[in-house]
Amino acid sequence: MAAAGENPHGEVDFVLRFEPTSVLDAGCGTGRVAIELASRGLDVAGSDIDAHMLAEAQSKAPELQWVQSDLAALDIGRTFDVVVMAGNVILFVEPGTEEACVVGAARHVAPGGHLVAGFSLGRGVAADGWEAWLRKAGLNPVDRLSTWTGDPHSADSDYLVSIAERPAE
Repeated sequence: MAAAGENPHGEVDFVLRFEPTSVLDAGCGTGRVAIELASRGLDVAGSDIDAHMLAEAQSKAPELQWVQSDLAALDIGRTFDVVVMAGNVILFVEPGTEEACVVGAARHVAPGGHLVAGFSLGRGVAADGWEAWLRKAGLNPVDRLSTWTGDPHSADSDYLVSIAERPAE
C-alpha cells in the first residue's frame, strides 16, 4: 500500500473521524487495523473466524482482546463506539450467511455508535442489499462513500464504504 503511494492506515484514519474510544475490528485477519487503532490509544478488540490469522494478530499484540468466531455467532459481551469491517470482510463469509453476519457485527454497536464497512461491489453484495441487512439489524444507513478517503459514491462506483448508525437511546 505505502509503496503504491496509498495510505496504509486509511481505514484507521477514517474510523477516527467518529472520535471513538472503543472499536471492534470484525473480520480482523492478522490485526493490521486493530493494532494501529490500539497504537492510537483506543480500546480495541478483534475477531476473526480464521485461527491462523488470529494467532498471527495475537503474536503481534497479545495485550489486545482477540476472539475467534464466525461473525454470525459473534458475542463478545459488550458494545463498541465503532464496529469496523474493513477489507471486503462480507465477501469472505460463507455464502448465504451475509445477513446473519451483519446482524452479528451490529449487535456490538453501542447506542449512538457506528458500523463502518468497506467492500468491492459487483461480487455478490449490492449496496441496496447491504443497507437492507443493516436496517434488519437495527441500524440506520447514513452515508455511502466510494473510498476510505471519503470520495462520494455514485452509480459507477465499484467500492462501497458504508456508514450506519445505531440510534441513541
